[in-house]
Amino acid sequence: MLPFFKKKPLLKAADQQMIEQSIQQAESKTSGEIRVYVEPHCAQADAIDRAKEIFAQLGMEKTQARNAIIVYVAITDRKFALFGDKVIYENAGGAQFWKKAADTMATKLKQNKLAEGISDCVLELGAALAQHFPYDPTTKKNELPDEIVFGK
Repeated sequence: MLPFFKKKPLLKAADQQMIEQSIQQAESKTSGEIRVYVEPHCAQADAIDRAKEIFAQLGMEKTQARNAIIVYVAITDRKFALFGDKVIYENAGGAQFWKKAADTMATKLKQNKLAEGISDCVLELGAALAQHFPYDPTTKKNELPDEIVFGK
């Protein structure tokens, strides 16, 4: 008989809570939506391809303003990608929109500060979203859950 092994969680509860609070804080200043998806391994050769796949699976293109972003992280493979809906590219200047958030994430990951890196990245994305898609109290609704999505 094989021993039973409990699968280790991908993030500690405190880290998960910090990231989810960052999502809520970031979204409080914008009409944009941010989701975080974490899994151990990237099923694609390129993390951006996996991020696009997850974005579609989560139905993130269905937000009213088409301004949702996914932060994708494959922990064991040490890969990440940021991907957003088409309106972000049309209105926010393309690749420059992501640069500061991606640089922040890469720096923290090199320091083995995964949760802090994700959290800081989310806050950077929220600041960038707020510039192009400011908070509107007359239409604001949380269209997507703020909880982290965990893959297998």
